[in-house]
Amino acid sequence: MNIKKILKDMAKYSVRGLYILGSHIIPANEKIILFESGNGRNYSGNPRYIYEEILNQGLNDEFKCVWSLIDTDIKIPGNPVKVRRSYFKFLYYTLRSGAWIFDARHLYYLRKNKKAKYVQTWHGTPLKKLALDMEYMDMNGSQDIERYHQEFRDNSLLWQYLISQNPFSSEIFRSAFDFKGEMLEIGYPRNDILINRNNAEDIDEIKGRFNIPKDKKIILYAPTWRDNQYHDNNEYKFATEMDFDKMHKELGDEYTLIVKFHYLVKENIDWSRYDNFVIECDAEWDIQELYLISDMMITDYSSVMFDYSILKRPMIFFAYDLDNYKNNLRGFYFDMFEEVPGPICQTNEEMIEFIKNYTEEDYQTQFGEKYKKWSEKFNPFDDGNASKKVIELIRNK
Repeated sequence: MNIKKILKDMAKYSVRGLYILGSHIIPANEKIILFESGNGRNYSGNPRYIYEEILNQGLNDEFKCVWSLIDTDIKIPGNPVKVRRSYFKFLYYTLRSGAWIFDARHLYYLRKNKKAKYVQTWHGTPLKKLALDMEYMDMNGSQDIERYHQEFRDNSLLWQYLISQNPFSSEIFRSAFDFKGEMLEIGYPRNDILINRNNAEDIDEIKGRFNIPKDKKIILYAPTWRDNQYHDNNEYKFATEMDFDKMHKELGDEYTLIVKFHYLVKENIDWSRYDNFVIECDAEWDIQELYLISDMMITDYSSVMFDYSILKRPMIFFAYDLDNYKNNLRGFYFDMFEEVPGPICQTNEEMIEFIKNYTEEDYQTQFGEKYKKWSEKFNPFDDGNASKKVIELIRNK
């Protein structure tokens, strides 16, 4: 008999029991807002920019802002309350808060006060199939697609508002999440910065803060994760077939390559042999700021493509495993070959050749019309004011 495990389970279920009881008696305070990004892993994305707009407007005296974090040592500006995700203080604020602002699914056992507002910002326009639209899965060792579907249905029942970047997303979100609440077609708060700070002075400031070379062109490499490539500790691997040695040799004199892992990916890689050609982002670096300082971006099937296109800068799609990803891991909502406004490269040689021969004139000739159609389809709502619109909803509706 494992006494320690029994005591641990008893404590857990006792806390859950108190939590359920508390959900009936603890009143919500409309002046408390609970934020969570990346399931508590970081301070980023849409919740970050909504929170920072609260600071910009001087509303931090009006609202008590609470951040749910796995690591409460994460630096956050202002003076928010930081609570450790799934611990007692966190559970208290899930009941006490008058608004939740999350960008991913919440913990399955959470309860929300009926008077509280739940703004689900989500975290990207979908290329790859989501949630109920997925017909198969191999995610971190799990292949139980029916259970996965039901978990999403249960989760989305609490979402009252869901932010959409475009009409394309609105239609998919309705079906993929079985969402029955109010769709906020306002663009993404995290993209306000791409409109409001896209100028030489701000770009120079960001480069200086990140210690990025100012005498070279910047390529941002931001691939997504692979559902079936993970470590034993439930963290995902950095899945890529990019030949960094070849990239360094061919492009190192003119370019710096910034590597941005997906937030689910955890790796320790020694990049020192590349003489600062490859710079791995610190976890605290915000990808929106990396968009601003980069001259072009390489991705694969990540939703970064929809945000980055607001800047109208060149994109390269390094899709070395396209058939396997599309057929065995995730289906797509549209034909990449037909719509993406940039070259789809399946080998390092193709990708390097494109970069070496790149000119803006040639890119516009080849992809300009596609880019125009892409922007009309995927970026019609991003106007630099999305964060303000969410705050207005919280304060007035």
